Amino acid sequence: MARDSSATKARLLDAAFSEFATYGIAGARVDRIAEAAQANKRLIYVYFGNKEQLFDAVLQRALETGSESVPFDVEDLPGYAGAIFDHLVAQPSLMRLMLWKRLERPGSADAEAASYRAKTALVEQAQRAGLIEPSLDPADVLTLVLGLSQAWFGAMGGPAEGGGAGWEPERLARHRAAVVESVRRATSPAPAP
Repeated sequence: MARDSSATKARLLDAAFSEFATYGIAGARVDRIAEAAQANKRLIYVYFGNKEQLFDAVLQRALETGSESVPFDVEDLPGYAGAIFDHLVAQPSLMRLMLWKRLERPGSADAEAASYRAKTALVEQAQRAGLIEPSLDPADVLTLVLGLSQAWFGAMGGPAEGGGAGWEPERLARHRAAVVESVRRATSPAPAP
């Protein structure tokens, strides 16, 4: 009977996501990943190379999923920030994975850098069109939007703390509203004198 390699790869990526989000790259163990995926440890090396390359595959998959789930909308940066917030609420371990990436692998992969540059260029176009405050550097606008969207997840007692235990719905709604309103205020063009 032939094996379903795509199903095995998907199980390995899912298990690796959980492992890396919990332990980081250095603390992750391929034995635990293979066991959680119900796969032979050797397949990790066959499909992905080594643990670091597996981490890269997990991160790439998470970024692609995020881009599909939360498409960039330069014409509605407050809505985009709210959608990122919602995406992180649905997957609190994603923020932990990103924090481990920043700690253990500072810098950007080529795909991350290209995506950031493309978004920054769109922000600059929107500034020229009068949709976004033009006095701000486009990279600062994007950093602000992303930072505000993610800020509550690193906060003491935030939804990413405690193994994914979240906040009550009312508190999440208040924080989401604060993110959206903060981005709106920060990016809206100043009224003409």
